[in-house]
Amino acid sequence: MQSWTQLYRSLATRSHHLPCKLHGAAALSVRTYADKAAIDADVTVVGSGPGGYVAAIKAAQLGFKTVCVEKNATLGGTCLNVGCIPSKALLNNSYLYHMAHGKDFESRGIEISGLSLNLEKMMAQKSGAVKALTGGIAHLFKQNKVTHVNGFGRVTGKNQVTATIADGSEQVINTKNILIATGSEVTPFPGIQIDEESVVSSTGALSLKKVPEELIVIGAGVIGVELGSVWQRLGSKVTAVEFLGHVGGMGIDMEISKNFQRILQKQGLKFKLSTKVMGATKRPDGKIDVAVEAAAGGKNETLTCDVLLVCIGRRPFTQNLGLDSVGIELDNRGRIPVNNRFQTKVPSIYAIGDVVAGPMLAHKAEDEGIICVEGMAGGAVHIDYNCVPSVIYTHPEVAWVGKTEEQLKEEGVPYRVGKFPFAANSRAKTNADTDGMVKILSHKETDRMLGAHILGSGAGEMINEAALAMEYGASCEDVARVCHAHPTVSEAFREANLAASFGKAINF
Repeated sequence: MQSWTQLYRSLATRSHHLPCKLHGAAALSVRTYADKAAIDADVTVVGSGPGGYVAAIKAAQLGFKTVCVEKNATLGGTCLNVGCIPSKALLNNSYLYHMAHGKDFESRGIEISGLSLNLEKMMAQKSGAVKALTGGIAHLFKQNKVTHVNGFGRVTGKNQVTATIADGSEQVINTKNILIATGSEVTPFPGIQIDEESVVSSTGALSLKKVPEELIVIGAGVIGVELGSVWQRLGSKVTAVEFLGHVGGMGIDMEISKNFQRILQKQGLKFKLSTKVMGATKRPDGKIDVAVEAAAGGKNETLTCDVLLVCIGRRPFTQNLGLDSVGIELDNRGRIPVNNRFQTKVPSIYAIGDVVAGPMLAHKAEDEGIICVEGMAGGAVHIDYNCVPSVIYTHPEVAWVGKTEEQLKEEGVPYRVGKFPFAANSRAKTNADTDGMVKILSHKETDRMLGAHILGSGAGEMINEAALAMEYGASCEDVARVCHAHPTVSEAFREANLAASFGKAINF
């Protein structure tokens, strides 16, 4: 059986010119030399990640004859297979182990002897969750009558996609509309070869066979601190090297970032900020030497580890998709330019998710997928990217939506700040889980909520109340006057809105 790498090479060199002229919405059959009978469709989605599979289901629900092409054996893309889902399983389980193994359980009167880590079983639980969810998408496709084609999909005409199967055969789909939802891939680090064993990407870091004694993480953004947390809790000494001067990546509020870093350091993570990695060398004893120096230039330093995790971000998966054959050019970051209806310069070809501009987030791709196919059906197309939340699933979690304090200062917007610490929240106190706070930013003149930033347990759930409020253009007083159940940690969100709107919270 051919490898996908071999297929990519053959696809890249194959002639793309097919004897067809397609105009308007109607798809015309063309003569091909494929091994299977051509399929006719209204919408063909290339990629089955969060954006692609959701778009395919929505298109089918709207009455379109829908096909979804996926190159991998399982559905769900990066998110379900080697991203969001498996990482959350390990984050949750490693946190439970950390609580039991450290002093947390003991401080609550729960005393355990003979505690041990069964990493193989922990990985099996993760794999079970992934299998159930990817299988769930296959079931949803059948339920909604979405045709699933397993192969590497390429655009071979303005109204045609050709899927190359792993055995080299082809499936042609003649389609009225094409939706590119191929997601993203790990950004490689120049000069460092990933083997997914001792030098790993986020994919390899989710399946290590043993806990490394020392782990160095290149990048202290969302992925870096999440995976660093997993292995630190399981017993590894973790050092994260970050080019920027803060942790948490782009978009995080600086006050939240500083507090977040302090908490992570207290847990045992080490950070080297404003530091760049110059290279990595494998030693004969299997260890890895990592050369670093100050980002502004300075003295070289060598760090040593058992496993090196490279997570400097992701890049759009847009190569070898046949886009050039229909005149679609990528921007300077490899993304597909689209209009506000997610159409490319070819009206019958659309693109969503990580392959277009905007944050590389699963839920952003899902929303784009839904409104894109609603637009194909004649519906309104609108998304407010300012109301797309971001979450870091460490403990405590970090979540935010809207503007940061730094952005408001830069834009010259008059604002107020309302804060409330979880140390003053009754539920957090009873849970003995009081790290963090809620920070609300409101317009000084209108009281409209402009941003919400939460550092604390359950922040990823709480942030959705802020997203809903901002979508509806709520004022901080609106939120402050909504009765919140007691005792709950979300009362801290209400109290921070009280502070932003009235200048003072009740319980702090």
